[in-house]
Amino acid sequence: MCLIFTCGEHTFRKEVEGYEGLVCRCYNCGNYSGSVIKSHPWFTFCFIPVIPLSIKGYEDISCRICNFQQPLEHRQDVQAMRRGADGNPGVPLQHQPPGAPAQGPPQGWGQKAPEPNQPMQYR
Repeated sequence: MCLIFTCGEHTFRKEVEGYEGLVCRCYNCGNYSGSVIKSHPWFTFCFIPVIPLSIKGYEDISCRICNFQQPLEHRQDVQAMRRGADGNPGVPLQHQPPGAPAQGPPQGWGQKAPEPNQPMQYR
């Protein structure tokens, strides 16, 4: 009689609260395909999770293209983008010093668009 037991490891992953839908740059491949993931590795016996291999899990930035993982505590730029309890991002989209006057729209805005069948004119 032969009994075969399978042992291994399985990792459960989910997005970290406050970082849902956030896409950041991967420092390995340079693509904007990184997301903040919390990983919980488990030891499995006959494909059944039995023993957790970490108590709190790991919060990493994981790239979907090259599978590079970097600890979240090493990326202050991503930590600054965390959403607050009100759902707003933690970093303003445009950084202006306090008390700076508004500069208006970027150059090129408000100009007339070319007619549909007219060639573009370069000045």
